[in-house]
Amino acid sequence: MTKVLYITAHPHDDSQSFSMAAGKAFIDKYKDVNPAHEVVAIDLYKEDIPQIDADVFSGWGKLQTGKGFEELSDSEKAKVGRLTELVDQFVEADKYVFVTPFWNFSFPPVMKAYIDAVSVAGKTFKYTEHGPIGLLTDKKALHIQARGGVYSEGPAAQMEMGHRYLDIMMQFYGVPSFEGLFIEGHAAMPEKALEIKENGIERAKDLAHTF
Repeated sequence: MTKVLYITAHPHDDSQSFSMAAGKAFIDKYKDVNPAHEVVAIDLYKEDIPQIDADVFSGWGKLQTGKGFEELSDSEKAKVGRLTELVDQFVEADKYVFVTPFWNFSFPPVMKAYIDAVSVAGKTFKYTEHGPIGLLTDKKALHIQARGGVYSEGPAAQMEMGHRYLDIMMQFYGVPSFEGLFIEGHAAMPEKALEIKENGIERAKDLAHTF
């Protein structure tokens, strides 16, 4: 069965967020089009996403020297164990849908913490004599993001770092297909905000048929 991870990184729901409204439209339509597929929703603001800190490095270090998991401290066990759960869930999925707002030219820090959590050598990529290569060569991914201004073209495109970062990471993992759906300009053109939102929702529904 095809498994889709619907990964959201937004403190607001679809009634307040253009990103989340388009994301909900997409995933609802996707479920209609693909009723046999399993969709797993991951709200990064509600999930336990450990940051890679001293406990994690210490726990990993102990495991690498041959110590058993039971020899880790309680804090090390909790964090290392949770990170393992996250990356295993990520690797087992077939498709990824990331939904984020556009904050300070990027996305909320919890999304970066999540990407750090699933960037594990031997699972999403591996090291070789020719450098690292991705292991997720049979996956596909989508990023849905609303932006108050227009950053998909012109000089402002160089300032956008969230989608470009995800694009780099998907390439790093070997994911061959990564798309972006952007809802842009509603803050710069408030008189067109509703039109922009509705257009984004319709594009999201259309994309659900082919993703």
